Amino acid sequence: MNAGKKSSAAPVRKMHHFINGRAVQASSGNVIERFAPSNGELISTWPEGDADDVNAAVSAAKAAYLDKRWSGLSAARRSDVLRAVSVRLKANFAELAMMESMETGKPLTQASDEVKWAGDIWDFAAGQARAIHGDSHSNLGGDKLAIVLREPVGVVGIITPWNYPLVVLSQKLPYALAAGCSVVVKPSELTSGTTIALARILEQAGLPSGVFNVVTGYGNPVGKTLAEHPDVDLISFTGSTATGKAIIAASAATLKRTIMELGGKNPNIIFADANLDAAVDGAIKGIVYNAGAECCSGSRLLVQSSIAEEFTKRLKDRLATVKVGDPMNKDSKVGAIVSKQQYEKILHYIEEGKKSAKLVFGGSAIKDLPGFFIEPTIFTGVTPDLSIAREEIFGPVMSVLTFDDIDDAARLANDTLYGLSSAIWTGSIDTALFMAREIRSGIVWVNTFLDVPSEVPIGGVRQSGFGRENGRMAIEEFCVLKTVVIQDSRTYSPYLG
Repeated sequence: MNAGKKSSAAPVRKMHHFINGRAVQASSGNVIERFAPSNGELISTWPEGDADDVNAAVSAAKAAYLDKRWSGLSAARRSDVLRAVSVRLKANFAELAMMESMETGKPLTQASDEVKWAGDIWDFAAGQARAIHGDSHSNLGGDKLAIVLREPVGVVGIITPWNYPLVVLSQKLPYALAAGCSVVVKPSELTSGTTIALARILEQAGLPSGVFNVVTGYGNPVGKTLAEHPDVDLISFTGSTATGKAIIAASAATLKRTIMELGGKNPNIIFADANLDAAVDGAIKGIVYNAGAECCSGSRLLVQSSIAEEFTKRLKDRLATVKVGDPMNKDSKVGAIVSKQQYEKILHYIEEGKKSAKLVFGGSAIKDLPGFFIEPTIFTGVTPDLSIAREEIFGPVMSVLTFDDIDDAARLANDTLYGLSSAIWTGSIDTALFMAREIRSGIVWVNTFLDVPSEVPIGGVRQSGFGRENGRMAIEEFCVLKTVVIQDSRTYSPYLG
């Protein structure tokens, strides 16, 4: 790949932190250059932030929270602002989609769908701003009343990954804003563009200065400083389990709340009585969508033994029609791998797989394309102890394991440290009901895959994290409860007599 060459196609976007309503450079003056993973052209620069930048952003967010310029507004007013963001995302998605496609390497068609998806989440969250409520207890006696208030947690730090920059941010940010919080965001150093662009959209929609701040840069020092900061009340993070553990450790000294949406090694389970055409399509979507860089990817394909040979043949035949290539080509279903580091990591896992399992499809880098491209890859004869069956690869690599009966399927599905998502393909309601109850994961799909309506919560169990995003529960993650007990003073019973 010709990484590091200057752009010949379009002007380089020179982007900045967004702190207290202003676009600012890093205090150090350093910048990060972002080269397109599909062709190596320089496409963007943004600041390489440090602790001083984080401190400035947190100070702005804290001031905005304390003077109630946002949290003191009515829910109806906050809802109006969030809905205005939704309208802008849905109507003017093309520029954001192009930015995200170039930075991530994903197909432009997919990026376009994701910007619209983000717009839908903002629309749903706008309604949740007005739906949030507290509680009352009027049965404590005629002279006493207790009310439970749900209040914003305060200053929220959000740390997002490179695979879905705008969507993942949109699964967090609008709910934090709906609750009345102020926010500092640290996007991935690889894909910061759409987060910075969103700052201006929020400003246009009417969000007061200081409520939303962006500091770009590397996990250390930016993410680490944000996690350690005493004036940050909550950290919401999406990314690898290893990084999640580090963030929890960094935040422990201040006992701040954390929301963790972490890794997965998700079972996609095919029973013999399934609609096999639909199951093949779902299996392919589960591993090639976003080039497999998906926390919920179906990287462990569990197939009932009686159909394993037939199903694998169908899978290979259909996968052979999937186009890998230029993200700007509307026919491309798989784009580039986001970085050289991730590219080499995936290829390493493929080489490990070749030593112990049977490679039946793909397995190579695509050398005649100018960027970081890898063929979708299938291994069969995989046993549960292999690294390709246990570790999150975050690439288009599928491990096929077989099972004999429903109990065997449940055992294999749960043979993992993770618990983010799972899928069941079957024509039997009995099988679906049993497996949905038996599998330990935060999401269970039945006869569908990667299907996440804005109305439903997402999140994991075990080492896939905790807390929930999306759906009506998401706003509650950014709230604290306050109990108020009111006594009629005329009937107060003195403590001292």
